[in-house]
Amino acid sequence: MDKHDDHFLDKDVNSELRAMAIFVEGFRSSGDENAMDVSGQLGFEPDVNIGVDDVHQNDEDTSSPSLSVRASPQDSPDSRASTNVRSDQMNRASDLLMAVSVSADTNKTRITDLASSAMEELLKMALEGEPLWHIDGDTESLNGFEYMKEFGSVDATLREIMRMVEVGDPQCLPNLEPNDESPSECTDRPMLPKELEEEHLHAEASRQIGLVSTNPASVVEWLMDVNQWSLVFANIISRANLLQVLSTGVDGNYDGTLQLMTVELHLPTALVPTRESHFVRYCKQLGYGTWGVVDVSLENLFPYPASRFRRRPSGCLIQGMPEGCSKVIWVEHVAVDNRLVQSIYRPLVISGFTFSAKRWFAALIRHCQWLATLRARTAPTHDGVLLPQAGRESLLKLAERMTRSFWGDISACNENQWMPLPIRGAEDIRAMTKGSIPVPGMPPSSKIVFTTSIRLAVPPKRLFDFLRDENSRTKWDTRLFGHIIRELAYVINGNNPENRVSILQVNATPEEVEIFYLQESFSDDIGSYVIYAPVDALAMSGILNGGSPEIVNILPCGFSILPDRPPLNGHGDVPGSLLTIAFHIIDLASTEEYIPPESVKTIFKVIAETAFLIKAAFTSDNVQGNLAGG
Repeated sequence: MDKHDDHFLDKDVNSELRAMAIFVEGFRSSGDENAMDVSGQLGFEPDVNIGVDDVHQNDEDTSSPSLSVRASPQDSPDSRASTNVRSDQMNRASDLLMAVSVSADTNKTRITDLASSAMEELLKMALEGEPLWHIDGDTESLNGFEYMKEFGSVDATLREIMRMVEVGDPQCLPNLEPNDESPSECTDRPMLPKELEEEHLHAEASRQIGLVSTNPASVVEWLMDVNQWSLVFANIISRANLLQVLSTGVDGNYDGTLQLMTVELHLPTALVPTRESHFVRYCKQLGYGTWGVVDVSLENLFPYPASRFRRRPSGCLIQGMPEGCSKVIWVEHVAVDNRLVQSIYRPLVISGFTFSAKRWFAALIRHCQWLATLRARTAPTHDGVLLPQAGRESLLKLAERMTRSFWGDISACNENQWMPLPIRGAEDIRAMTKGSIPVPGMPPSSKIVFTTSIRLAVPPKRLFDFLRDENSRTKWDTRLFGHIIRELAYVINGNNPENRVSILQVNATPEEVEIFYLQESFSDDIGSYVIYAPVDALAMSGILNGGSPEIVNILPCGFSILPDRPPLNGHGDVPGSLLTIAFHIIDLASTEEYIPPESVKTIFKVIAETAFLIKAAFTSDNVQGNLAGG
């Protein structure tokens, strides 16, 4: 359960669910675990001083490596770096639209019936407690048998199988292994429902209940307007499109709206494939101040190529509360193929934690906090300094633009054409070009993004505090060795003072300001991030005086931190972290199609040294702590 509001959810979950169920009843009746294995993931020994000249000393091929966009790893299905999977669904959006256009009345009726059924399922999934959901403290898990009995297209034979399992009568149970052709003692083998025949699809189900500081109409607007949906949940959504509106709302609102949509969902790493879905979204007003918004995939209606991701009825119920707030019950229920997830992320991903309802709800909370901070009349900063409201708004908008760019840059979305470094042992380091940028008096220069993800035996909270603290910056940022760094001002986003937008001033000497950094740090129940970008003095002055944030060039770099396993009971710290490191630079030697050998060496050196220094900082702290304790 979310704990963003102390006066909310002071009762047990079941009593809250019963209360809301009564409220919408009228609608329902009507219709090696501790090792810091940096070396294995980056292809270098941590105790070796890394230099540019060391990159190729063990390679059999002595030719200098380079990167060419035309030789993208997507063209090689066996490439370990090919997380941008070449899917057979590339044209599904246009096909789906065509299917709805042809014999439109028939298809619209089928989709409408599917959406209505999905809304009914969402209501039950959102409002029912046990036995459908097993509730243990702050965690909830879906009872698969109860779900199949309630919602599955289960024939009489399968119901009998489930009954025998429940009562402990295994006699005459059929062999359900698809590749096992051994004879069975029973002559009748039941045909499994279609949803059970999908190979390699793993079910994930979760529910989150909490309070958000905005009214139901705003939440509905954010969900139903595809552009706002993409912005509010930018840390989850890589790309979203509205394909067609099948039914518009009534009375000037979204009640009854039915939309055909597509989405690509990501984690903040290039090592986890995105999840793509084509679905229908249905919005219904359930009562005064209470709304339901449900999504459901369309694969069961249309014979498209097999999908690696299916969205079962998922969405949220929104109920108006006093003081302009809303109670939200968010349900996520999907079937997904996780076989392409890389090993260091697999335990976390297959647990359902990474794309859970908690993550969507946390993004909603963050957006509400950002809006509240943006609209605030005053906001105290460091040493009592007050930024003018116009300057604060521009600063927050620039920071939001920076974070959205960062999330888009480091994911495995189809738009990002990642290439592995052509260096032995560096397969998990990815690079790509991101267009060009004009440089006065010189040919356009290419923007290059490069990233990797590693596991560290450091708790996420401790790692987050280390990376966001300006006093520890010189321990890992090689470009700022010997510089003086101080937090000039900050704006807190929400109630947690660690969640803030900061202006960092970098001095080469006590009297000489070299550059400023815009930095945003944020942490929630799912993970945390520290994102920063250099901003020159002229641009920063313009922003603080209310200038447009859209004209400032931003090259976001930073870190994303996830736990290396699901937290116990759904909350609390874990002993290990999954750290994604990303840099965004301008390279005068590269073009949009080609990264030369010298730049490849630089990319490897920067990533490898940064990972090594972060690891070394914690190793040094542990050694010093042990010595002090001894």
